[in-house]
Amino acid sequence: MRFSEPIDRALRYRGRFAPSPTGPLHFGSLVAALGSYLDARANGGDWLLRIEDLDQPRTARGAADSILRTLDAFCFEWDGEVLLQSRRLDVYRAALSRLQVDGRVYPCACSRSEIAARSPPSAVDGGLVYPGNCRAGLPAGRAARAWRLRVADCDIAFDDRVQGSVQQNLASAVGDFVLLRADGQYAYQLAVVVDDAAQGVNAVVRGVDLLDSTARQIWLQRSLLLPTPSYAHLPLVTNFAGEKLSKQTRAAAVDPAGGSAVLAEALQFLGHAVPEEISRGSLRKFWSWAIANWSIERVPVRRGACTARIP
Repeated sequence: MRFSEPIDRALRYRGRFAPSPTGPLHFGSLVAALGSYLDARANGGDWLLRIEDLDQPRTARGAADSILRTLDAFCFEWDGEVLLQSRRLDVYRAALSRLQVDGRVYPCACSRSEIAARSPPSAVDGGLVYPGNCRAGLPAGRAARAWRLRVADCDIAFDDRVQGSVQQNLASAVGDFVLLRADGQYAYQLAVVVDDAAQGVNAVVRGVDLLDSTARQIWLQRSLLLPTPSYAHLPLVTNFAGEKLSKQTRAAAVDPAGGSAVLAEALQFLGHAVPEEISRGSLRKFWSWAIANWSIERVPVRRGACTARIP
């Protein structure tokens, strides 16, 4: 079952960058921001900003403002107001209610240990494949802890603009997945699908660490009768230990004082040879050159991690 949709050239391109404010902007996030920005501008499109602060326990105080200041200092220019997920809980609630009415979701009483006791080998995202314990109804005397979306035993296929043809069977890869967590928080998969549709995003450019989430998002889009954007997953930046750059791996914040040289390194990581006079020049000259010379075809096809030349 192929769900991919190429960029519709008759529609204005609308891309986005959606960082989670768990810490300051690091080099890995800068690469994702740069790739999504250049792809939008090179296609004459809009570039939107969304702060994915739905997971409040992981949100660092002041991180969202810090990210915005860093992007501004590098002269990224975004269109419209910044969307904050933490202010959109009613929208996610409405989407879940629609799925409940349609019978596409069901309550689940399972704890992690109960799932682990019956689960097949690890899911594609490192979690557990849900074995369907509550699919036919809650066990007697048990209360709902979460709500799960039913998936079909079929292949979801799409054409990624960087990674090529991708295929995943949701039933065997993850099973019915959570949309409302046991702690009362809406899941990332629900929020990102609802927000992309609400913002009119029709081209998603992001890190390859989210590639395995795409089939779930496409299935959810179809369940909610929402359009499916095109996807392009960029290579992942790691430290020298092979770990994804993140707050947990103590990734250093990028310094806007580095100007064009920092942006040039990020663009070189994405397969573009930047002339020395551009990497040493003004930010204005860098952006003019980078937009004119951007090509998604030059981005390396790497599903695994690769190390950047960073401290």
